[in-house]
Amino acid sequence: MLHCLSFNPPSFAVMSSSKFSSSLYLLTFVFLLQTGFGVGSIFHICTSSENNTGADDLYEANWNKLMGYLYCQAPPTGFGKGNLGESPNPANYGLALCRGDVSVSDCKTCVVDASVEIQKSCPNNKAAIIWYDNCLLKYSDKDFFGQIDNSNKFYMWNLQSVSNPGLFNQKTKTMLSQLANKAYISPKMYAVGETELGDSKKLYGLTQCTRDLSANDCKKCLDGIIAELPRCCAGKEGGRVISGSCNFRYEMYPIVSE
Repeated sequence: MLHCLSFNPPSFAVMSSSKFSSSLYLLTFVFLLQTGFGVGSIFHICTSSENNTGADDLYEANWNKLMGYLYCQAPPTGFGKGNLGESPNPANYGLALCRGDVSVSDCKTCVVDASVEIQKSCPNNKAAIIWYDNCLLKYSDKDFFGQIDNSNKFYMWNLQSVSNPGLFNQKTKTMLSQLANKAYISPKMYAVGETELGDSKKLYGLTQCTRDLSANDCKKCLDGIIAELPRCCAGKEGGRVISGSCNFRYEMYPIVSE
């Protein structure tokens, strides 16, 4: 049983649907601008699984309790997961992950923002995921814990190109691979670092996994998205591959709090 003080998020209506959105790759043309906290999410994906006909009220009640639990469980360590309900009753599984350098207060605010916005964006879905710069929130009526999520994924990149893409791409991949090797053995499954580019320029990077994954699956997830660098952001000054289980980011300016 979950034990945590809830924050009583606004209620929402859950409607049954038989339509399920399968694997989704969204390639987005966007500038990699620092999203101001509270400004809004980076992206969200709404999905819907099998019907729970006649049990929506219970599903909603469980969902609200779960969000309240994640609200107070995630901020102290930057990660929280939990579930409510068992078959044949509707079940809720959810997790919240904050970026490894985010403060407790900013993590808490991000989880609240995410839970409120996802209700507005995906009101009729029993499975959804939303990303902010500071956190992600994911829930489903199916148990997804410990599974690499390659279905929910998108790319972001800077429209500015570098002058020497071959060398730059090599340095970027090397740095991110090194950070992946650090992240999967870290308690937070998170790593940041930098590398010299020459001419007093530096490249900054970040890798992170959701902590429901095993260390080996974290490494596998990060290696998988790093392999997508050529399709995502080859020769671009900044880029990100963001999935439901792991992500990386690189920029030519510092991207995390000191």
